[in-house]
This record gives sequence, C-alpha cells and structure tokens, in this order.
Amino acid sequence: MSDFQSIVDRFEIEALRGEFTDTVMMRDPDRLASLFTEDGVWRIPPVVEFVGREQIRAGSKRLQGQWDYFVQNTHPGMIQLKGDIAVGRAYISELARLRDGRSGLNYAVYHDRYQRTENGWKFAERVYEIRYLDTTPLSGSAQIDSHE
Repeated sequence: MSDFQSIVDRFEIEALRGEFTDTVMMRDPDRLASLFTEDGVWRIPPVVEFVGREQIRAGSKRLQGQWDYFVQNTHPGMIQLKGDIAVGRAYISELARLRDGRSGLNYAVYHDRYQRTENGWKFAERVYEIRYLDTTPLSGSAQIDSHE
C-alpha cells in the first residue's frame, strides 16, 4: 500500500467516525445504518447488540426515541490499516437526558473494525466500552434550534 493510499484510507475512516456522530446527533437512523456493512454489528454491552443494517436502523430509532437530548463528541484515536480491513479506537464523550428524567455524562471508547467496500469504508463492528459514567442529574436543558 502506498503512503498516499494510507493517508486517504485514514482520512476516510476518520470521516466515517465523524459521520457516525453526526447521524446520532441528527437522529438519522437510516443514514446511521448505511455506515455499517450489510452484516455489521453495533454493540453497547450489556445493553444492546444489533446485527445487520435493519437491526441497527430499528435499534437506533428505539434508542433515540428515549432521549430528551443527547450530545456526543468523538475524539480521534488510533487506526491500523491491513489492506481492505482496519481496526481502530475512537474516544467518546457524551451527555444525555432521557425522557424518563434519567441523565448522565460518560467517557467511552469505541473499539472498531472497518471494511473497505465498493461504497467506501464501513463499520464491520463497533463495540462501546464505558470508561467513566456519572448519573448525577444534569442541570441544563435542550435548546430548540431555529434552523430545523
């Protein structure tokens, strides 16, 4: 693999991770599912495991329906390229309040496997690992965006 191709692959994988955060923040389960391979897996142990795009789409919609508000930030981690596959980690910070009043702030790591497809890099697997969780009630509120 050329150095140039390696740079392009890393850029595209980083863009994929950013796209994931955007789809979650914009509550777009169809676009979220499209970021995974057909048989892709999204795990948030011990809460959920979604296998395949249809489960990812439906599961994302169900999870997002529980939110009053949700904010996710993705921070670059590592990427190891191996031809048409790659592995990596992305570091996540999130805060959320659910419609039932529960809320939380957490820091986590996504352990990823990526696959190059004819439509670009996709997630073959994303596994979420919480490193810190604070369930103290959040005092802020969701602000209505006039741009919607």
